[in-house]
Amino acid sequence: MDARDIIIKPVISEKSLADVSEGRYTFVVHVKANKTQIKKAIEEIFKVEVEKVNTVRVRGKLRRMGRTQGYTASWKKAVVVLKPGQRIKQFFDDIS
Repeated sequence: MDARDIIIKPVISEKSLADVSEGRYTFVVHVKANKTQIKKAIEEIFKVEVEKVNTVRVRGKLRRMGRTQGYTASWKKAVVVLKPGQRIKQFFDDIS
């Protein structure tokens, strides 16, 4: 898998943007990617040093439209902690 196939998009929320000041960045990642693959992909794409990676499987929620119901897609979230002094400027500096 290529690094850009592993990292799908950044998570832009109030909580994730608050964590940016502490060097923690949140991404949606490929469901089958492991922590080692995520670490290498972040280091390759953004040219930073990763200290730690935490992952969470987010289950899909039940949604209804009238009588029909279904689930939103399940996805995987990765919270990446960078080494002190490192920053990712591409997405997060423009917003925060």
